[in-house]
Amino acid sequence: MQIRLSPSMRSITISSSNGFMDSMKVKVAARHFSYRTLFHTILILAFLLPFVFILTAVVTLEGVNKCSSLDCLGRRLGPKFLGRSGDGSEKVVKDLSKLLEQVNSEEIPDGLKLPESFNEFLSDMKNNQYDAKTFALRLKATMEIMHREIKRSKLAEQLHKHYAATSIPKGLHCLSLRLTDEYSSNAQARKQLPPPESLPLLSDNSYHHFVLATDNILAASVVATSVVRSSLKPEKVVFHVITDKKTYPGMHSWFALNPLPSAIIEVKGVHQFDWLTRENVPVLEAIENHHGVRNHYHGKHSLGTNDADNPRIFASKLQARSPKYISLLNHLRIYLPELFPNLNKVVFLDDDIVVQRDLSPLWEIDLFGKVNGAVETCTGEDSWVMGKRLRTYFNFSHPLIANKLDPDECAWAYGMNIFDLNAWRKTNIRESFHYWVKENLKSNLTLWKLGTLPPALIAFRGYVHPIESSWHLLGLGYQEKTNLDSVRKAAVIHYNGQCKPWLEIGYKHLQSFWTRHVNYSNDFIRNCHILDPQ
Repeated sequence: MQIRLSPSMRSITISSSNGFMDSMKVKVAARHFSYRTLFHTILILAFLLPFVFILTAVVTLEGVNKCSSLDCLGRRLGPKFLGRSGDGSEKVVKDLSKLLEQVNSEEIPDGLKLPESFNEFLSDMKNNQYDAKTFALRLKATMEIMHREIKRSKLAEQLHKHYAATSIPKGLHCLSLRLTDEYSSNAQARKQLPPPESLPLLSDNSYHHFVLATDNILAASVVATSVVRSSLKPEKVVFHVITDKKTYPGMHSWFALNPLPSAIIEVKGVHQFDWLTRENVPVLEAIENHHGVRNHYHGKHSLGTNDADNPRIFASKLQARSPKYISLLNHLRIYLPELFPNLNKVVFLDDDIVVQRDLSPLWEIDLFGKVNGAVETCTGEDSWVMGKRLRTYFNFSHPLIANKLDPDECAWAYGMNIFDLNAWRKTNIRESFHYWVKENLKSNLTLWKLGTLPPALIAFRGYVHPIESSWHLLGLGYQEKTNLDSVRKAAVIHYNGQCKPWLEIGYKHLQSFWTRHVNYSNDFIRNCHILDPQ
């Protein structure tokens, strides 16, 4: 058979080759291609061909030469376009998951020798050619032992931080000694604070009175300096600094030799308050004489820990065992109405805070007859810092606590509180505080073990007025991931926790908010080698 095409491409002649000239013509319809259609076709091909070329080159370079071109393209462009069926990896993952679930409930054989690194693990698998189940069991054992090692190291880290936090840095000890020596040899360091003409202002309720109780001279300096620098009216600021008898000469020397512009500073030792007697503060004698308390705060702090402990909970327990919690200075805040009988309102500040905003509006807050204006700590983005309710602090398995308190009740923070002393004097807060501290001592510290806040949480129940959280940002001494924008916006930032900004273990990115208020050019600070970390 022969097929002939006419020159015009419009007919096809088919003839047989058997000697007969049977022929058949088939007419073909004319095809018309416009130049526009041709142009678009060429344009599309010009776009697609480089893409196909590059894709082919990539596949070739990667060595994927055992799959069809469509399959390779499918792996690149996705199953939605070319119907790729998958490379089997999902099945491998599912099989491995099932295998791990099977060995999860199985015990690890005693004496099993395990690799100590990933490379050793990989080499062990290659050399011994274990079956799948043995591989899964050894993987489980390796992961468990590594998890225990990590937890053990974290517990050790917390213990070392605790020892660092409870010790006195050499520089701070030097500063106290040099200033104490200056007090004895320099009349200027012993000058009266405040000067006689300013004494009436110490009980003038038109001024803003701040109270700070501490034996840390450098920390007291930072608190007072930050308050004055942040104040819109520093001439209205009156600072009442209370310290112990040992630190009093050094503390007095510092503020006598480094007065704050416009502000009024009073420095007083606990021995100078006639009201602070053992009769009025019976709880302190009970605490000092209680064997369980001495052992709790001064005993071996690593006892009772094991690999199952949560490092964060262990850190909280260690913080609660700081000896500062049995010092008189730490209990002073519960006696503010008696220590300042002529004052109506005061702001009590801890020594590990920095003030960044004018605090005078605190005196304008209506507490609605309540005693304590405080930031609540049960709501916030950071659940570690702002997720604290009464269950955080108390042992609710004890009937005294279970019958008295609600575990879901919101807690509040010490560190920056506005106290209405007039309203306080009409309550039995102090008596309630004493009662619950004694009950905890009777129960051998089984009601709570977290410092002086728990008895205050009970004593102030019904007397707390929540204030805006922006007034007081907590956690800078234990939450390394504190949001820096929140730090900058807060009125008061609080380095509560072990990692104080004056310690080597302080978080470097958070220290600058504190160190900016330290005068590193001061002779005493330089001579004690207290250096700017920046």
